[in-house]
Amino acid sequence: MQRHFLTTTAASVILSQVLFAVPRQAQLPAAATRERMMPRVFCLDPARLHEAKRRVARGDKLLQPAFQKLIAEADDALKTGPFSVMDKKLTPSSGDKHDYMSLGPYWWPDPKKPDGLPYIRRDGQVNPESRTDDTDRPAFGRMNSAVETLALAWYFTARESYAVHAARLLRTWFLDPATKMNPHLEFGQAIPGRVEGRDIGIIDTARLTRTVDAVGLIQNSEAWTDEDRRRMRQWCADYLEWLGTSDHGLGEAKTRNNHATWYDAQVVSLALFTGQEGLARTTLEAVKHRRIDTQIQPDGSQPHELARTKSMGYSTMNLDGFFRLASMGDKVGVDLWKYESSDGRSIRKALDFLAPYANPRKKWPHKQISSYSAESLFSLLRRGAIAYADPSYETLAAKLDGDNIAAARTQLLWPG
Repeated sequence: MQRHFLTTTAASVILSQVLFAVPRQAQLPAAATRERMMPRVFCLDPARLHEAKRRVARGDKLLQPAFQKLIAEADDALKTGPFSVMDKKLTPSSGDKHDYMSLGPYWWPDPKKPDGLPYIRRDGQVNPESRTDDTDRPAFGRMNSAVETLALAWYFTARESYAVHAARLLRTWFLDPATKMNPHLEFGQAIPGRVEGRDIGIIDTARLTRTVDAVGLIQNSEAWTDEDRRRMRQWCADYLEWLGTSDHGLGEAKTRNNHATWYDAQVVSLALFTGQEGLARTTLEAVKHRRIDTQIQPDGSQPHELARTKSMGYSTMNLDGFFRLASMGDKVGVDLWKYESSDGRSIRKALDFLAPYANPRKKWPHKQISSYSAESLFSLLRRGAIAYADPSYETLAAKLDGDNIAAARTQLLWPG
């Protein structure tokens, strides 16, 4: 799809009309105004978002490509949805379409069996069947992507149409009785002929860590009401309880790779969102020995991820989960950035292991059967440069694809 980006001049005009123009904020003292403008986010840093917002308002040329791309994507998102679990073509065995269901992406029909059952595994090879609208995963992804984009666009522009549509998408998926998803994943990542749902299906909702931050971005909009806040908080509390008490949730908590990392990330973000700081802090403290010590080697490698057929993709994805946990740790006084085991295991070592491969002349020596996202590595390097006050990470990041990186959303989320 062709994107039509705003010109710098047009973007500046829009911002001059809407940014910081909410009357109820303008009447407050400066400190109170700044506090109201700060979004309630957990994986993101409200102070850095505020800095990016002010820089965009001043027409900062370094942030203009990312801002213009965001607005183009937000305008596209206005034309999408709403999305609902009720729209899928299949129905789970419960008979209730409100129950989320998906198929394991790496499982395929057995060519040796007339009916293809039971399915067999091909790691890293996505079965297109798992990406159709027969199940919920594609729609859930599209909904989350649109909500994130719209919420961020509202935060930067205060253009109410963005918040209105983001709120509509959230209500349809999570809140409205006729269309909402039940707060559980009993039927996540099923394998035809084997199981109706699996523990590892919980990875499907990893993006909830972004969803709750998107809700925080629009918290001061007219579109997101007190009733919306109450009901969204209740849905998240119910889902968090399911994560901590169900067989699937307890099973996922015992995994030892990226699934464990993203399970914890969901628990912590939902705990913070629902006001359960004690649970968040306890989970974060356990990350040190339960996750970092068991997943990262002293040289920074992540053996569980290196064993995969998309080893670079999984290594960056897992480290992103750790970085999100570290960012949330900042909110409750748990420092994961500087944690290091007695034999030298740390998330910084994991970053150092991946960082040299930002240089296109340095070939990744492990199996990677498809291309991986340069923007994902850029995001890790930028966040590392900030967290460790180490400009060498930014120097390495500069070696990545210039055009794509200049417009990367990381430029707005984590301005350098």
